[in-house]
Amino acid sequence: MQNKNITIDSYLKELKEGKHKFENAFELLAHMLFNNSNFIKPILVNGRNTYDFLQFRMGKKHIIGLFEVINKFVAFIKDAAENGESKEMAFVLVGEPGNGKTFFVDYLSSMYRKYIAIPENNKYTFRINLPADMEGYGKIREIESETFEDPVILMMNLYEDIEQNKEQLSKTGFIDTEVEKLFKNYRPLGADTEFILRDLKNYYEGDIEKVKECFDIVKVPISETQGTITGKYPAKDKLTSSGVDLVGEESIQRLLHITNSNNPYRFDLRRGALARVGGGGIHFADEIFKNKTDLLKIYLGVVQNRVIEIDAFKWPIDTVIIATSNNADVQNYRANDEEKPILDRCKFCYVAHNTNYKLQEELTRYALGEGDKTTFMGEKLHIDPNLSYTLSVIVTLSRLPRSDDKLTPVEMMKLSAGEVAGEKSVKTLAELVDQLEHESDTTKRFGQKGLGQRDLARMINTQRSYAETNEGKCMFSLNVFKAAEEVILDYVQDNTERAKYFDDLKIAKDLYRKRIRTEMFNAFMDEPEAIKKDVMMYVNMIVGMGRSDLGPDKIITYRDPQTKKMQPIKIDERFVNAVESELEMKTQEQKESFRGQIRKIYAQRLQTDKNYDFMDNVDLVKAVTDTRLNSDIASAGGLVGALANRTNEDNEKLYNRIVTTMKNKLGYCTTCAQKTIEFFCTQDHQS
Repeated sequence: MQNKNITIDSYLKELKEGKHKFENAFELLAHMLFNNSNFIKPILVNGRNTYDFLQFRMGKKHIIGLFEVINKFVAFIKDAAENGESKEMAFVLVGEPGNGKTFFVDYLSSMYRKYIAIPENNKYTFRINLPADMEGYGKIREIESETFEDPVILMMNLYEDIEQNKEQLSKTGFIDTEVEKLFKNYRPLGADTEFILRDLKNYYEGDIEKVKECFDIVKVPISETQGTITGKYPAKDKLTSSGVDLVGEESIQRLLHITNSNNPYRFDLRRGALARVGGGGIHFADEIFKNKTDLLKIYLGVVQNRVIEIDAFKWPIDTVIIATSNNADVQNYRANDEEKPILDRCKFCYVAHNTNYKLQEELTRYALGEGDKTTFMGEKLHIDPNLSYTLSVIVTLSRLPRSDDKLTPVEMMKLSAGEVAGEKSVKTLAELVDQLEHESDTTKRFGQKGLGQRDLARMINTQRSYAETNEGKCMFSLNVFKAAEEVILDYVQDNTERAKYFDDLKIAKDLYRKRIRTEMFNAFMDEPEAIKKDVMMYVNMIVGMGRSDLGPDKIITYRDPQTKKMQPIKIDERFVNAVESELEMKTQEQKESFRGQIRKIYAQRLQTDKNYDFMDNVDLVKAVTDTRLNSDIASAGGLVGALANRTNEDNEKLYNRIVTTMKNKLGYCTTCAQKTIEFFCTQDHQS
């Protein structure tokens, strides 16, 4: 369909044929979100059932996490699309900086623009061609609807009598039920369009067919930079902000042509951000509560009535309003009773930081960026394979609250990522989250406080500035702890929060030590997944020991859940007991209790994930690693001693072999391989 010379009648004919849609912005968003049930998946987050909407997980840089935000937003849109109270409200995301609020709105806006760009979803408006000898408009001969009103809205307002308008639509082929369905989205014309329509009726002496010939149907442009379909208004300081930026102002250029001072077309609404999204768009009010009071009063009228008002002239608009704010600004407005009306028109969604360290690794990769990194001298900069994990654990731990009686920070982190945390169940985490949800101070709720994505980016930037990073041509993971300390000291002002974050750093460093121990074992065995195989061997032995058909030879066969093949295995009780000794289990009762837990987890997890490998059980992994190190080279201290003391030929060969394995099979460079071995051999690691 071309953009020029489309008449109202031809457009309505194609609408009747299903080539176009007449829906409000909420209905369009609802169809975008619910048009494919395969994109809606039930999931478990922090021990609570919820849904994941896969439309938000598409593209190279998509939304990660934010499950609660997405569910609340989708419910808001669905309620508004079904004529609920939400249609007269704004959706406001509240939370700390760097937790994904703005990214969520930007991603949603991008999704919506792509959806509207599909031909059958295109939005249309009209352009008025004034007769050459029509007085009162000077040299202005073409006027486009300022708020991108739909052609159907024009048809609904051709006559002053609404029944005549319904009859006019019926003449174009719509049956009564279709007309009534269209009129569910009825709204009046904007003040200028109604004024011009009346002038045209007077000019043509009431001949509606001739009036209709003055209207051409044109496509609404989709432009992120021009703010049409989706637009953003960032809060400004109180000196530079003005209502003009939102609703427009009187146009001097138009006043030079318009002779009637009562003509509303003298106002240029597209000078403001709202009119540009008035035809079924999304308006994003960034940091809405930083605006001064008169702008918030404008927003109140727009949110409640979906109307732009200037000098008592009104322009109805069809717009979804989404806003962001920080906790402090919302609390300030809550304390002021005079501002209650605008708060009552907001659906607040408190956005928590991501607390799943596995998902955080994806966010960390966003922060690290794509493409090759270079040093100050332009040489290639290597990324330590442990860096993403280390950074993710640091920021994730900072976001987890302290729970003295229920869960440790590590247990909380593991359960939040869907992993096993000893005897603690995900139900315990769900109870903790529910308990914190009742906090009146929203910053004390689960995940609301912590180091954000911008803090993580600062850590990366700080580490890149170090001389050792540039000289070694590698971003070595251990150095990020120093960078994190600097960021905490420079950017965290509250002493209590700062002390907590330093404690979290100690916990993160302990987890890093355990990870390095596993990495060194894999390198020593010259096998990237050596420890995983040994962990699963222990698990299979435990499962086999519980079988009733275990013979005297202690050889069992089991179906490998990954290959589906039957595999024989001989139960080595010495190995099993050695692992459990490393876990400090001295009595048979303790051992049987632990084995029962392993069998239970094995039965539960492998039903849903055939690739589950128990590598999330950090204590078990460490115990198996230490057992293997002790049995393969006399003691763990023996490997440390051999790598630290390379004065003899055998130790030098072992060192070189491990470095080669780390470089060729585990993703290390020479610098981070050598520094990782050095850390493994230091007192700091052994502590």
